[in-house]
Amino acid sequence: MITCFLKYQIDPYKLKEFEKYAKEWIDLVNKIGGDHHGYLLPHEGPNNIAYASFSFPSLADYGVYRMEFLKNDHCQKVMNEAKNNRCIISYERSFMKPLFEGFTEKART
Repeated sequence: MITCFLKYQIDPYKLKEFEKYAKEWIDLVNKIGGDHHGYLLPHEGPNNIAYASFSFPSLADYGVYRMEFLKNDHCQKVMNEAKNNRCIISYERSFMKPLFEGFTEKART
């Protein structure tokens, strides 16, 4: 499994536009074969930082998603709306491999 972790710098005055983008993107990633884990929006602390993560079985599967994303009209519409309303100032994308080994329910308590 590979997880794409995104850190966004957003315009805090356009939070509603970013929320619309985020909600649509969760559905799009899930429909195109990924497992979106959701967005984390500013609440306490910096008001211009948001996070998101989603996973694919492999980096090759992520590559297939990227190709589908380029062909998908709804994906392009959502991206163009965010570009035009400028709710996203910048973003950083990292790929990470989750580690679940050794995790138990007791470890959480």
